[in-house]
Amino acid sequence: MDNIAGTKSSLKWAAQLSVVILVGLWLFPTVGLLVSSFRTADQIASSGWWKALFAQEKTETYRAADPSEQVQQGAVYVIEGQLFDAGSGAVISDFATSSREIGAYQAGEVAELKDGATVTVSEDGHYRMESPVPFEGRGQRLFVTAETPPEFTLDNYRKVLLSGDSTDSLAKAFFNTLTVTIPATVIPIVVAAFAAYALAWMDFPGRALLIAAVVGLLVVPLQLALIPLLKLHLAVGIGKGYLGVWLAHTGFGLPLAIYLLRNYMVGLPRDIIENARVDGATEFQIFTKIILPLSFPALASFAIFQFLWTWNDLLVALVFLIDATGETTVMTKQIVELLGTRGGNWEILATAAFVSIAVPLAVFFAMQKYLVRGLLAGSVK
Repeated sequence: MDNIAGTKSSLKWAAQLSVVILVGLWLFPTVGLLVSSFRTADQIASSGWWKALFAQEKTETYRAADPSEQVQQGAVYVIEGQLFDAGSGAVISDFATSSREIGAYQAGEVAELKDGATVTVSEDGHYRMESPVPFEGRGQRLFVTAETPPEFTLDNYRKVLLSGDSTDSLAKAFFNTLTVTIPATVIPIVVAAFAAYALAWMDFPGRALLIAAVVGLLVVPLQLALIPLLKLHLAVGIGKGYLGVWLAHTGFGLPLAIYLLRNYMVGLPRDIIENARVDGATEFQIFTKIILPLSFPALASFAIFQFLWTWNDLLVALVFLIDATGETTVMTKQIVELLGTRGGNWEILATAAFVSIAVPLAVFFAMQKYLVRGLLAGSVK
């Protein structure tokens, strides 16, 4: 009875569960990058991002002030200081004066040192050392176990977006990527819209062959055309700048754009177009005033794909943006360089990675309502 119209399928729960799992798998690394981008290097090194909202207990080594800062108070020599920065909120549970005796003393207890000296460490990180004879040598090492509250910072974003450091900053690469992506998205949409209208509603010899050629170009591997296209660009003098990479992205994106838009336009009501022709409208007027407004879902659908592909592209940028000075470096290339120069600075890498996906996410969520309508265009009659 499950297949009778109006009844719910017994597999509905399985489909819903699959959707939840897929969404969770997609969100898990994204949320991890977002949380890690606001954490300090010490927190990332000591615990996973899923523990970011909880206090953490860890043992660290500190060194007391140098003996040159000691003061004499009556018959004893005293060194006082603070282990933590102001406002850190860390709370000490125990401490030790040797790495072999971690946790030997509770916070507030008196620990014995050599020559009759003592040291006391409070919960808030304040310490006091006393000795009947002057302190000598280096400052005393203290091994402290403390519970630190959650800490979030914007310093990672300031360093990645606002600093003048050419190694860490993504600011220039961010604008370079926009310079590549926006024209490489707009140009193929404009060209493909004209071509799709011609293939859908204009009769001319060889139209069927052109449609077949467009479908055939969809299966041509991108890597197959890179070297021949680069040689052509170098021969005409556009192989080392933005123009070359714009044309490359346009050429690689046009087959899908034409195929997608043509399928959508051919499904539009024929009566509207024929009535416009009867009323004396030219093909250009029909295209601009009727077809384009009605084809907006398909245009937005392809714009999403083209923008995401171009923004996240590394291969085409490496081949067609030949630049030894770094003036045209895009974000994907800059992040690869960060992996080599900042392999241990996970807070910088996490921030850079999230910055690189923030714009595509915004574009996708802003236009995703048109995605399914555009993809299903022409699939049914």
